[in-house]
Amino acid sequence: MDTLTSLRVFAAIAEFRSFSLASERLGLSPAMASKHIQHLERRVGSRLLNRTSRSVSLTEAGTLYRDRVRAILEGLDEVETRIGQATVNPRGVLKVSLPIWIVNSVFVQLIDRYRQQFPDVTLDIDLSGRMVSLVEEGFDLAVRSTSHPDEGLIIRKLPPITFVLAASPDFLKKNGPPKSLDDLEGKPFLAYSHVAAHGEVRIGHDAESRVVHFQPVMKSSNETLLLYAARQGMGYTIIPTWLAGDEFESGRLERVFPEEFNFNVPFCAVYPNRGYLPAKTRSFLDFIARELERLHPPK
Repeated sequence: MDTLTSLRVFAAIAEFRSFSLASERLGLSPAMASKHIQHLERRVGSRLLNRTSRSVSLTEAGTLYRDRVRAILEGLDEVETRIGQATVNPRGVLKVSLPIWIVNSVFVQLIDRYRQQFPDVTLDIDLSGRMVSLVEEGFDLAVRSTSHPDEGLIIRKLPPITFVLAASPDFLKKNGPPKSLDDLEGKPFLAYSHVAAHGEVRIGHDAESRVVHFQPVMKSSNETLLLYAARQGMGYTIIPTWLAGDEFESGRLERVFPEEFNFNVPFCAVYPNRGYLPAKTRSFLDFIARELERLHPPK
């Protein structure tokens, strides 16, 4: 039995969660589709699908197998298309891991523009906030605040992200607007768990640098929660301007000491080294890099 055909059958069943729909799409009988699945299950030595008279679902092994098979088939289709024609239209499912804070109205507009340009690409976006394993979990790429990717990953630098100190107008009115950095000492602070969790924030890198000691009143690894807490008037926080742009424009938050608290954090896209970059991945990388450059041009 042709294993490649079996892989295509499995991918179709995993997508439609139906033997009959997948069989119809591929021009096979349900009985033949079942034989292809049995062939794969014997080959891998594990059950891939849970089948009842009413439903089809993936087993844990089937979910892992689906992600790998999908990448293989999309890559094969693209290579075949590339051989047959000069240009390749990006298509397929693009599985992306993004930081939570990147999501705001501007980002949604970017995604909408990307979809208008590349309607054959379906976006599968992970916002769990965890450091995903691209290869093991079948991700096409991840966007991260780092300049040191894991071994075996390719890095593409993006425009850096600027982090600033912010607080709500009500908080500043209640506590008195600070006139100097000394006025920030011991003030309520909404701390990002992975940075300045203890409330110590260093300003500058030369001999004149200093540390401001805030008093953490809440810690979180979710920047969006910190933003809403700051907007509520719970304290100062350090957040990316990308996330807080609308808040500053509306006046719900204010930047505090913008010259001193102005941290540029490396930002990049990382993706597995697979020998070639699929058109769907390249199209998204080029689009995001171009749009970030447009929104945040180098100074």
